[in-house]
Amino acid sequence: MRLRHRYTRLIGWCAALLCIAVFCGLGRWQWQRMHEKQAMLDAVAAVLEKRDALPLAVAADTAKTNGYDWVGGRGRFIEASPWLLDNQQRQGQPGVRVFRAFQAEALEMPLLVEMGWLPLAANRELPRLPAPPAGEVMLSGLLSPPPSQGLLKGVPASTAAGYWVVGLDMGVIAKTLAVKEIAPRILRPDPALPLGQVRDLQVLPNTLPPEKHLGYAVQWFALAFAVLLTALILSFRPGKKRHE
Repeated sequence: MRLRHRYTRLIGWCAALLCIAVFCGLGRWQWQRMHEKQAMLDAVAAVLEKRDALPLAVAADTAKTNGYDWVGGRGRFIEASPWLLDNQQRQGQPGVRVFRAFQAEALEMPLLVEMGWLPLAANRELPRLPAPPAGEVMLSGLLSPPPSQGLLKGVPASTAAGYWVVGLDMGVIAKTLAVKEIAPRILRPDPALPLGQVRDLQVLPNTLPPEKHLGYAVQWFALAFAVLLTALILSFRPGKKRHE
């Protein structure tokens, strides 16, 4: 009986330690994501505070693919269908973010420009998209990495409004435009410019902010502690007296 009790206790501790390891791993991941996103927000805030415009040529710098810069320059919008990024909410309303290809004077490759956000009707139909500005235009704004694709990937759906996508795959966009490559970062124009639709410079519009990741991290660590405490209580509680 005693051997069986020890065997049961060993199995229980193995299960408890496994749960603790998993919960601590999830908590650590959420903790890291909190610091990553806070660093992202701090970097963007520093760029927006200075707004020292760099030439649009820096958009082609692959070493700064994950960085942020304030840029400015001239160019023309390419006559091509826009890209409609789905699952983009604004103030709780579903919609899409519209992107168009732009050929800057200082760039050999096209640059993707965010034109703004449009709401979706209940039947998921879009209002008519306005044509991009014709001729040469001057743009200034924030160069930033494209929105993360996450786990959702799929083939762009060609519609009358444009290419409907769940993520911006720069390689696919380059093939659609029949060019060798496209700039690895996107341009988010200054909201003060009379261009496109409703726009802002938020870098976390459809994802969790740092404080949410902190909350989840605390929850996972608390679960790990609760499992440890429960295992200790069950292991060291006084056993029932045996009567002959």
